[in-house]
Amino acid sequence: MSEVPEGLHYTKEHEWMRVEGDTVTIGITDHAQDMLTDIVYIELPEAGDTVGDMGEFAVVESVKSASPIFAPLAGTITEVNEALEDTPELMNTSPYDEGWIVKMTLDDLAAVAGLMDAAAYKAEIGE
Repeated sequence: MSEVPEGLHYTKEHEWMRVEGDTVTIGITDHAQDMLTDIVYIELPEAGDTVGDMGEFAVVESVKSASPIFAPLAGTITEVNEALEDTPELMNTSPYDEGWIVKMTLDDLAAVAGLMDAAAYKAEIGE
């Protein structure tokens, strides 16, 4: 079974979002990293980039495939996890902590309410 922490928000595309004040941290879920298998590379965005709702902002490459990563909501990227450039496998070993991808400020923070909670995401992935 996949780890699905409480207190985060989730998308059907298997991204998670942690709200901290007016900043959100985004990464891929444990379920996503498990499906991708060994992650070997990530194409990261730049701080200052803006993305729309469900806009692609990164590409994760694994030994199995390349997969786009989408911003759950529109906003501006304020920080990028540069550690992933040298150690992309952090997304496998620590998807909710050291393996985060970006931090953003959202255009509409209230839109987070439209994302799934842990229980809904578990139902979505059949767990």
